[in-house]
Amino acid sequence: MSSGPEGSRPRYLTVAEVAETMRVSKMTVYRLAQSGELPAVRVGRSYRVPIEALEAYLAASPASTVDGEGHSSRRSG
Repeated sequence: MSSGPEGSRPRYLTVAEVAETMRVSKMTVYRLAQSGELPAVRVGRSYRVPIEALEAYLAASPASTVDGEGHSSRRSG
């Protein structure tokens, strides 16, 4: 029932959706949002994360660098 294209409005994810995408706990997502490391909008007592902010956060993450064989560039030591 919106008059404009779907892409013109920002899409938001819940903390649970972000946690599932990142494969971390919801508490980790809350901490990232509260610290400002992951941009989020507070709606009442909950947080919503713009999908673009999550994509930017993941792209900037050191774990996002992968070598030619599909392995992370992080080394365990």
